[in-house]
Amino acid sequence: MKGNFESIIKGEKPVFVDFYAEWCGPCKIQSPILKELATELGEKIRVIKIDVDKNPEISVRYHIQSVPTLMLFRNGTVLWWQSGVTDKSHLYNVIKTHISSGL
Repeated sequence: MKGNFESIIKGEKPVFVDFYAEWCGPCKIQSPILKELATELGEKIRVIKIDVDKNPEISVRYHIQSVPTLMLFRNGTVLWWQSGVTDKSHLYNVIKTHISSGL
């Protein structure tokens, strides 16, 4: 996944990354919120999930210490990050604040 992950986050399209774990209760709450956001924004953003247990090298590289942790990337740059469950309206505002093109 590492090579694919790096190429995905380096693209022009904004990417929300959900760092999660299968055993994480709050992660199970966050997942449907991200699915709704992805559905509503369509092609304007990409949402991907990274299992921290299956991808420890990526987790270490981005200093993930708790799950869920959400990060917003564009052109390989971290624009925003937050740990803990985050509601859809806040995530939408984050995207709107950091991505000025067409939301």
